[in-house]
Amino acid sequence: MSRLEQLKTMLAEEPADTFLRYGVAMEYAKAQQLPEALQEFAELLKRDPNYVAGYFMAGRTQEQAGDVAAAKQLYEQGVEAARRTGDTHAAAEIGDALAALQ
Repeated sequence: MSRLEQLKTMLAEEPADTFLRYGVAMEYAKAQQLPEALQEFAELLKRDPNYVAGYFMAGRTQEQAGDVAAAKQLYEQGVEAARRTGDTHAAAEIGDALAALQ
């Protein structure tokens, strides 16, 4: 059983576990299954709008998929989430990714 399959099995048992959902999204992204990755990132951020790393990685995945406008929007939302949660380092890092697309 692959790592992705293991994570999907665990996520099916605990669908509210944001860390598991992030792991599934990352495994899809690593496998270049970008639509699946983006779907998992979207569900993750819907369930936990303060999961800052989700915005950053979803933005990077949108960049890989060639949708710069969607990437910018995710980065903007990520900066807002990072500020909301007091994560100044993440806000700066995501802000740098956004600036690189301007």
